[in-house]
Amino acid sequence: MMEKFSDIYSRAAKRKGGKKGLESLVSQPLTVKQISRIGDDRFLAEISKKIFQSGFVWRVVRAKWPAFEEIFFEFDIDKILMMPPDMIERKASDERIIRNLRKVKTIQNNALMIDEIRREHGSFGKWVAHWPTDNIIGLWQELKKRGDRLGGNTGPYSLRALGKDTFILSRDVEAYFRNFKLIDGGLNTKKSLSTIQQCFNEWSEQSGRSLQEISQIIAFGVGDNYV
Repeated sequence: MMEKFSDIYSRAAKRKGGKKGLESLVSQPLTVKQISRIGDDRFLAEISKKIFQSGFVWRVVRAKWPAFEEIFFEFDIDKILMMPPDMIERKASDERIIRNLRKVKTIQNNALMIDEIRREHGSFGKWVAHWPTDNIIGLWQELKKRGDRLGGNTGPYSLRALGKDTFILSRDVEAYFRNFKLIDGGLNTKKSLSTIQQCFNEWSEQSGRSLQEISQIIAFGVGDNYV
C-alpha cells in the first residue's frame, strides 16, 4: 500500500533526531540552468569514474582519479575520440590507474555517445538538464542503451553526482518498496520501474520536493540507520 509522503517524512525524522536533524542530511539537485552549463568533459569524467567504482573500492578510484584526468586528456571528448586502439591499450596498462582494459575502453565508447548527443542537442548537459524528471527512468534506459556499462545503478549514480534530479534504487529504497508490497519480482523489470516512478511522481506532487530529496528521506526511514 502506498503511504502518504508526510508519513514517510515523519518516520525518517524520528530516526534522525527530528525535522532539523533530517533536513541537515537532505541535499538538493542542481537547477536546469546549472546542469546545462556543465562541460561534456565533466560528464564523461563522472560517468567513467562511476564505471570504475562499480564493483571496486570507491576510495581507491578517488585516490587514482587525478592520474586518470592526466592520462585521458582531462576527458576532452575530441581528443578521446581520436585515440587509436593501440593507444587505448597502452593507457590501460599504465600503473598509475586501475588497469582494466574493458573499463578503459568504455571511456572512448561513452565519449562517442556524448558526441552523438551533443551534435543533436547542442551539448550533453542540455540534453540531460531538460530531460523530464517525471520519467527519469527513461533517461536511465537511454544511457544504458546508448552508452557502455551504464546499466544498473551506474547511470543513476552518475546523474546524481552531476546534479541531475534522480532517485537511487539503493538497498534501503528497494527494501521500502518491497516491505510495503509496492513491487514484487525483479527490481529492474518494466513493471517495477513504472510503479516506482509513479510513486515518486505522486510523492513529489504531495510534497513539492525533488526526487533526490524523497529518495534520501525514504532511505533514512528504513533499516538500522537510527541516531
